[in-house]
Amino acid sequence: MDHATNHLGQPIGFALPEWQKRPRPDRRILEGRFTRLEPLDAASHSDDLWQAFATDIDGRSWTYMPFGPFAGQAAFAEFLADMSRGDDPVYYAILDRTTGRALGIASFMRIQPEHGVIEVGGIAYAPPLQRTPAATEAMYLMMAHAFDDLGYRRYEWKCDALNAPSRRAAARLGFTHDGLFEQAIVYKGRNRDTAWFSILDRNWPKVQRGVEAWLSPENFDAGGNQRRSLVKCRA
Repeated sequence: MDHATNHLGQPIGFALPEWQKRPRPDRRILEGRFTRLEPLDAASHSDDLWQAFATDIDGRSWTYMPFGPFAGQAAFAEFLADMSRGDDPVYYAILDRTTGRALGIASFMRIQPEHGVIEVGGIAYAPPLQRTPAATEAMYLMMAHAFDDLGYRRYEWKCDALNAPSRRAAARLGFTHDGLFEQAIVYKGRNRDTAWFSILDRNWPKVQRGVEAWLSPENFDAGGNQRRSLVKCRA
């Protein structure tokens, strides 16, 4: 499936005779059992998000982000307003279904409908969202939307190569490490080597089954603790 051969005997990419440009994300609401993803709106979400990120006392949530920390709530709300405009990136607020409060943000970005390539990025989880089923489900909802609803071929994740938690999260979710782009970006006055990860459409069904098995009610005990890890569910 990696390549074909043309009439000159040269290797070429496999044919996609029915390929068509994919639609762009349409800002639909994405609903799960633990979380709800709404198109980011500063007026609706900034208060919740500001309070949620205020629990990050030392500001470690922003170390590897190109934005933040923020001088105050007004600056934060202005940033959210900027992020809610335009077609790329397309930002979502991640809400806890129990409380209805926004606890994080994530986006579709570097959207290439003609190639069927889309990236999830700008992921910022406040401490109350981190290491929760809702955190995993939010990423699952975005993956499922990209593959199942929009028909993209390649779903990407990129991060600072030194961001160990992000790299672990990508591997846990089922992304494949594609490689390292050294000296790819300058941000906050420092170098960033960028680690690239991806899920391809042909691998999505296995990833999907694993995440759905992990998220199922049967995988959690009465105390809300997982019975099997996501890695084991995906095996």
